[in-house]
Amino acid sequence: MSLIIDEGPRQTSERPPKDTEPFSRLVSPHDRRRRVVRIGLRITEIVVLLLLIAFCAGPILWMLKAAVSPSSDIVARPLSLWPSENRFGNLGEALSGLEIGRYLLNSVYLAGGCLVVQLIVSTSAGFALSVLKPRYGKVMYAMILATLLVPATVSLVPLYLTAQRMPGLGVNLINSFWAIWLPAGANAFNVLLVKRFFDGIPAELYEAARVDGAGPLTLLWRIVLPMSRPVLAVVSLFTLIAAWKEFLWPLIALTDPQKQPIAVALPTIAKTSDQGLLIAGLLLASVPPLLLFIAFQRQVVNGVGGDTGSKG
Repeated sequence: MSLIIDEGPRQTSERPPKDTEPFSRLVSPHDRRRRVVRIGLRITEIVVLLLLIAFCAGPILWMLKAAVSPSSDIVARPLSLWPSENRFGNLGEALSGLEIGRYLLNSVYLAGGCLVVQLIVSTSAGFALSVLKPRYGKVMYAMILATLLVPATVSLVPLYLTAQRMPGLGVNLINSFWAIWLPAGANAFNVLLVKRFFDGIPAELYEAARVDGAGPLTLLWRIVLPMSRPVLAVVSLFTLIAAWKEFLWPLIALTDPQKQPIAVALPTIAKTSDQGLLIAGLLLASVPPLLLFIAFQRQVVNGVGGDTGSKG
């Protein structure tokens, strides 16, 4: 005599085959098996990829060609694939003759200061709103969201008056790098991005650390920051690129040409400089943001995707 025990329906975590998933693909698996459909899809993918390369990389490749071309060649044959005469000396002349090197160094100073201020403000504000959760946290969160609806040009006059005479201090920040660095911290988008990332960190980690006697600074330094490298890389990249290409506010706040960044100096240089040297300067100004994105592209994908590095 055998005893049969009914264990009930088994639960499995296996996903159904892709063929049974409705609307999972534009082309059904049955049609994809056909040779004509496969060839057509492959040709379409190649054509779309080439179009994307042409639209995205085309201007950069043209700038590379024009930066080492004589001015007459740029005007006479702007769409030629190769320069009639290679002038690699345009890059060196742009650095020395047009003082592009000094303007690039100013941009590095401005971007580095904006990065430090932005990381301090975004991490502290995101940590307070996500982890500490004060009573007025929802009100502050709503106020930060509201600033995203205000155009940046609307705040230029109040910002200039504030920088001209700091409330309570009476210090004039105009024509100094501090006039660029301090307002860089008021970036609501980066604060919200960091807060959303901190919300994805399991609350059990905070509770276990508090049981062991950890305070707010310990939570921030030992738990939050080590797990937040992807989002901090994203904030760093966004801040550096935004500070590098910022034009209007540095033009207003920095009246001394010796302190102006490359984005402000290039339009002034374009009025009197040679066309080939100007494009060489544009190329030199475009290289740092491109290198930054190439170096941090993996961190950008992880940070935007909200990967906290914890597994459930």
